[in-house]
Amino acid sequence: MQSEAERPCGDLMTRTLAMPADANPSGDIFGGWVLSQMDIAAGICAGQRARGRVATVAIEAMSFHKPVHVGDVLCVYSNIERTGRTSIRVHLEAWALRNRVGDRVKVTDGIFTFVAIDASGCSRALD
Repeated sequence: MQSEAERPCGDLMTRTLAMPADANPSGDIFGGWVLSQMDIAAGICAGQRARGRVATVAIEAMSFHKPVHVGDVLCVYSNIERTGRTSIRVHLEAWALRNRVGDRVKVTDGIFTFVAIDASGCSRALD
């Protein structure tokens, strides 16, 4: 059983299966693929808070802790850290379920900042 420190923080935003096309010849998933999955999850979270369209403006403090392997289910959890007039700062944790059903391990975390935008792509105030 996992302790509190070993449990995901935030709400589950996405789950996806790591496939062979996303890996190097050793079977480790490319960091760029993991980053992309985190950006998708953060965008969902920020878009819900903004009640509309958002754009990624910064990625900070990205840390890779363990590799993701082919066959792992990548689960991304999000938590809004702060909101500004137009911006939303989202903390993310990515956890892998080894071989789809095995141990759950934290593989990466990071902070993504988004800005709410209108139909023409200009920043707008949050609701």
